[in-house]
Amino acid sequence: MAQWQLIKRDIRDKLGEGTLWSARDNAVYWTDIIAPALNRLSLTDGSIDRWTMPEPIGWVAERQGGGFIAGLQSGFARLSLDPLTLEPFGDPEQHLPGNRMNDGKADADGRIWCGTMDMAEAEDSGAFYRLDPDGRWTQMDSGYRVPNGPAFSPCGNWLYHTDSARRTVYRFSRTEGGGLSAREVFIQFGDGDGYPDGMTVDTDGHIWIAHWGGSRISRFTPDGKLDRAIALPAQQVTNICFAGAGLDRMFVSSAAVGLPDSDYDGGLFEVDAGVKGMPTSLYAG
Repeated sequence: MAQWQLIKRDIRDKLGEGTLWSARDNAVYWTDIIAPALNRLSLTDGSIDRWTMPEPIGWVAERQGGGFIAGLQSGFARLSLDPLTLEPFGDPEQHLPGNRMNDGKADADGRIWCGTMDMAEAEDSGAFYRLDPDGRWTQMDSGYRVPNGPAFSPCGNWLYHTDSARRTVYRFSRTEGGGLSAREVFIQFGDGDGYPDGMTVDTDGHIWIAHWGGSRISRFTPDGKLDRAIALPAQQVTNICFAGAGLDRMFVSSAAVGLPDSDYDGGLFEVDAGVKGMPTSLYAG
């Protein structure tokens, strides 16, 4: 029996990313960065909604008070739906107009962690930021080509972040007050693995990573050893989240950019992983 099923939809994502489970809406959200668009799959009735965005959008995170924070090419914005409204409030890289937000996520402390990258993927001009609940941001790391992730260990002691272009997943030790230790290489992909993309963790502390160019997702142990892999029919697998009331439904996004038309590339998949994930954290600002 197949471990996956394709969520049927008329539009294939050019660059599906940023999967997010919303218990509040009983829905999975994900972005199409370069369409650009924001998608929503209702787990109540299976319907899909899609909002056209005014500029590239890498991620959304839910706010504790309602609505979302979005990571756009032009920086951070408060976002509401039905009707769609955007309220920009800060751009950490006004001096780098060729950069955009790529991937981001809220942690259990109500902060957002997100990466930026060169749209052309030619320069190591990307950085890793922390957005605090008061709306202030801090650059935590730099020198990225294509940042992806992040993910947080269930114990809260570790933060995982990726530079896909280097085929490297890094690990940081989290320090008091929202700080990070120096990054260390945690997992190194080989040539036959594709590139590590978005990721999440399960309740056992294992890390699930999407393989761009590798047609699969893989589960790694807390000490970085490959545990198992699930093959998918999409070539460019991009991001992963656990969803549903029991957090036992896994959804995986993919990208069609640069590929010929197919039934699977750019699709959203539900995967039977047989494990449970962690609750979605909300931004406290």
